[in-house]
Amino acid sequence: MEDIMEGAEIRQAVQKKYGELAMAVKSAGGSCCGPSCCSTEDPITGNLYKKDETAGLPKEAVDASLGCGNPTALIDLREGQTVLDLGSGGGIDVLLSARRVGPSGKVYGLDMTDEMLELARDNQRKAGVDNVEFLKGDIQAIPLPDSSVDVVISNCVINLAPDKSKVLNEAFRVLKPGGRFAVSDVVVRGQVSPALRRDMELWVGCIAGALDEADYRSKLNAAGFGEV
Repeated sequence: MEDIMEGAEIRQAVQKKYGELAMAVKSAGGSCCGPSCCSTEDPITGNLYKKDETAGLPKEAVDASLGCGNPTALIDLREGQTVLDLGSGGGIDVLLSARRVGPSGKVYGLDMTDEMLELARDNQRKAGVDNVEFLKGDIQAIPLPDSSVDVVISNCVINLAPDKSKVLNEAFRVLKPGGRFAVSDVVVRGQVSPALRRDMELWVGCIAGALDEADYRSKLNAAGFGEV
């Protein structure tokens, strides 16, 4: 699918869209995150986090959550671990992970959109969390050294990348031996028409870029992951 649309074109569209969403959250004071206003009735973005999880988090962090799941619920994070969130957005999964790894742990949030990074850092300050660092960069070229994190998480962001194999290879590279990879993402079963693959709105909505389930598993195995 990478040859249907140019990677630079996809990257530019994703940055523009998510920059606009971040600005919408900030200008609305955390009451809306774009056209859908992050409605709890939305079948993809609604009701992903329990109220006791989001208690104490800035409203802007919750309202800027644009994921399709709750990756922090998929894995047992422990005190002292180092976690990397690919495509951290407004920072909700980073802040939730930071609670669980404690002050002796560290959580990195990686995002390529300046407006989202600004929003996430504002949310970090409001939450009073010290064991977090937000980095600017591309998930296809993670700006961290080899074997530097215990856990990689992501929430409906890998689908936005033009080259998923690069993302998975990079995730494997930065994981320590025995590290774990826990993501929420969209997969497809069956064929997706070329017309849908070329629809930029569906790309930024995590649909047009979705991999077939078997293809996703194959790419994970090729990157070196076991027990997929």
